[in-house]
Amino acid sequence: MKRAARLNAILDLLADAGEVTVEELVERFGASPATTRRDLDSLAEQRLLTRTHGGAVAQAVAYELPIRYKSHLRTQQKENIAQAAAALVMPGMVVGLSGGTTTTAIAAAIAAREDLAAGGGITVVTNAVNIAAQLATRPDIKVVVTGGVIHSRTYELVGPFVEQLLRGVRLDLAFIGVNGMDAAAGATTQDEREAAVNRMMAERARRAVVVTDGSKLGVTAFASVGGVELFPVVLTDEDADVDAVAALRAAGYEVITAS
Repeated sequence: MKRAARLNAILDLLADAGEVTVEELVERFGASPATTRRDLDSLAEQRLLTRTHGGAVAQAVAYELPIRYKSHLRTQQKENIAQAAAALVMPGMVVGLSGGTTTTAIAAAIAAREDLAAGGGITVVTNAVNIAAQLATRPDIKVVVTGGVIHSRTYELVGPFVEQLLRGVRLDLAFIGVNGMDAAAGATTQDEREAAVNRMMAERARRAVVVTDGSKLGVTAFASVGGVELFPVVLTDEDADVDAVAALRAAGYEVITAS
């Protein structure tokens, strides 16, 4: 296994188990103990995990994994959500996409919709440079990128330049990724700058939809984005906890589960 793939796999294991040992990793990947320790040290230097005697534990949840690593987590659930979200898009729409792995999957699903091109295409407004690059080669999709300062972990543009552009546009539909979605606290993210941009993007849309896999339901992150008055719809996967879904519905949210 190549080193990059091994590092990704280590982070996947940490996301599932919370901790790993050098012995477990040696047995699983076949690398030497010395190589495995160097892998863990490298990830620790990037603040993606915390080294322990004999292994590593997952970094505190307050520190968000870079999107390039998170994209390997819960891929089937995100794909299901992406297909359901893309089905809501009609030709001629102006669609907002915040940054994140789920919205990146939505961008790919939208790009695969040949009927959108036949119907005259759509416009996508995004503050995520990776999504903009992903869609830039599609002549049927007009891509509008906000200005701002790039966030190194999520590839999102944040700051007053983003808000300045968003004030001048109107969106038909906005898909907003979050780090937590709770019936009482509403939509939340780990970064207050991302929260501000996500809030404004949702405010500029006729319909704003929170898109999140079920692992984030009932979770509250650092910065508030908005509640049911801003996000009447939550799109999640069918593996979402039934009690968390029921709590959201009781709070007034329309919850769509993608299978």
